[in-house]
Amino acid sequence: MKKYWKYVALSITCLLAFSCLSACRMAEKADPGENMGQLDAPYIAVIAKGFQHKFWQTVKQGAEQAANDLGVRITYEGPDTEAQIDKQVEMVDAAISKNPVAICIAALDSKAVLGSLEKAAAKGIKVVGFDSGVESDLVAATAATNNTAAAALAADKLAEAIGKKGKIGMVVHDQVSTTGRARRDGFKNRIEEAYPDIEIVDIQYGEGDHTRSADAAKAMMTANPDLVAIYGANEGSAIGVMLAVEELGKVGKVQVVGFDSGKKQVDSIREGHMLGAVTQNPMQLGYKAVEAAYHAAQGKPVEKEIDTGFEWYDKSNVDSEKIRPLLYD
Repeated sequence: MKKYWKYVALSITCLLAFSCLSACRMAEKADPGENMGQLDAPYIAVIAKGFQHKFWQTVKQGAEQAANDLGVRITYEGPDTEAQIDKQVEMVDAAISKNPVAICIAALDSKAVLGSLEKAAAKGIKVVGFDSGVESDLVAATAATNNTAAAALAADKLAEAIGKKGKIGMVVHDQVSTTGRARRDGFKNRIEEAYPDIEIVDIQYGEGDHTRSADAAKAMMTANPDLVAIYGANEGSAIGVMLAVEELGKVGKVQVVGFDSGKKQVDSIREGHMLGAVTQNPMQLGYKAVEAAYHAAQGKPVEKEIDTGFEWYDKSNVDSEKIRPLLYD
């Protein structure tokens, strides 16, 4: 009988040791960048457009802050570049297979993800858009900047700087996302409606990539030697335009206005190389998206459109108390 109980005790000890070892290995494999929270907490998958810009890293901080405040766990991921639409769709499908209570998506292509979101809805998974929404009734809410109004403000600032006349160009990140279309059309429509002596000679798309945007801007300036200004519709576009202007020795001759507020843009504005830009509130984008997803998953009412705000900044106010918290350099 004593041998039997010794055998039982030994078995229990081995089982406990094996369990501890397995737990340690699982902990080692966990992504330290993920806000895992309690394992039994509601899980929300957050899928951004990418990681290539500081903007998305700041959005992640906001999402993680919301997760901590609400007691949920999240994962935050995105493709390597904003050109990888198929990769983002794969990420959405993979997230759905993990059965989150909700998915937050900043869609690279608002149509490409519809099939995946239909799968999510069929499983009872709530969907919230952020930054770039999805035009579908499947989306419970969208947390975003009013991109049309923000782009119109950039148009007004640029028009004022060039005396409301002259030839200008536009470099936009894409024409398939809602942000790309809204920032293009908001700027273009404002110029055409309010400034008859300003001519938009070209609109190019650089996929938010510095090099492609720079190449597009250089080609534009070469084809139009009398170009007086270029608008860059996101961080990558604006930085690419600025690099092109510097390379061709046109600083001060070609005015540049942008969108977002990464370090290179902020430095260019402080130096007077870039006129100014519209800054979003990336922390609020991430925070409000997770917050809305959590409330939607609980069956609570959420606003369909959540405006996260925007501000214009230039050399005169870049270091002000109002603007500094909105910069992500």
